[in-house]
Amino acid sequence: MFNATRAGIRRRNAIGILAAALLVLVGCSGQPEEPATEIVEVPPEVVVAKAAPPEPAAVIGWPLTGVPGEVVERPAMSIKIENSNASRPQTGLQAADVVWEQMVEGGITRFNAVYHSTLPAEVGPVRSVRPMDAGISAPYGGLIVFSGGQSPFVQAVRDAGLQVLSHDGGQAGFYRTPDRFAPHNLYGTPQEFLDQADDSHSAPPPEQFAFARTAEAASAVTAGTAAGSIAVHFPQAHPGWTWDAGQGLWLRTEDGAPATTSDTGQLTAVNVVVLRVDVVTTSYTDPSGASVPETVMAGSGEAVVATGGRTITGTWTKPDDASPVTLTTADGAVIRLAPGNTWVELLPTSTGSISIG
Repeated sequence: MFNATRAGIRRRNAIGILAAALLVLVGCSGQPEEPATEIVEVPPEVVVAKAAPPEPAAVIGWPLTGVPGEVVERPAMSIKIENSNASRPQTGLQAADVVWEQMVEGGITRFNAVYHSTLPAEVGPVRSVRPMDAGISAPYGGLIVFSGGQSPFVQAVRDAGLQVLSHDGGQAGFYRTPDRFAPHNLYGTPQEFLDQADDSHSAPPPEQFAFARTAEAASAVTAGTAAGSIAVHFPQAHPGWTWDAGQGLWLRTEDGAPATTSDTGQLTAVNVVVLRVDVVTTSYTDPSGASVPETVMAGSGEAVVATGGRTITGTWTKPDDASPVTLTTADGAVIRLAPGNTWVELLPTSTGSISIG
């Protein structure tokens, strides 16, 4: 009895131990505990203000050439320069920002050269004023320099708001050279002329023609027709322009020969602008008795613009003498020139012609 009891107790203990072991095994091999929740800090959302990109800074440039640079605080200066056979070669003409070629008595031409960004040491031969000079130079303001002229023509440039510096008026800066006969020997010193500018005529001129930022963006280059030469025929003057791709310039000729100056060689231009204009006969005569013609500067007409070996045709418009010339295409877009100097040919509609090669 005792043995049976003890045997039962042993069996129960063994069973208990086995059960405990099983519980341990079950505990070790059971489902894993839930992992601890990880707390992640999310940075606050960064809100970026959306706005249009800033406009590119305006390029500061010389108003009469569109060439970038720091503009000197000085006025524009129009100087009348002769273009007869006896006057050639001229001096200081290449330095002009803009040169206007106008027809005068006998069908020959004369220049109204406008200086601002560059001043030559000397300029000449200086000659007299004509009736269209008021309309040419008025938009620039500043000074107009000439040798003399008939009283109504002189008064017209004064009435246009220009300061007059005339050899006949006794202003400083003029001198005669011994190597030519009068009246083809009157020269001047541009800096001396500028030194006489009064307070009302000392500010830089406003922009006249519109300029592209680069030569490649000029209207004739982007939308024009290829051209290697331009021939302009006045009644008794035959200037021409030939494109030189190597220099990137138009080279000027007179009657088929290179047009040169005494100080810089052959005359060149970045832009050549031909305006077809009306020319009327005034009641005035020159000392030889020839009638004085007047180019009508206010109005509109056909324009041919040559830049970069290409030409584009459009319209010029100038509502009055005080306003600058505006150049537009057939669809009304503004024609933009390449940065650089410009020659303007005021070609008579009735007696002049142009050919492009």
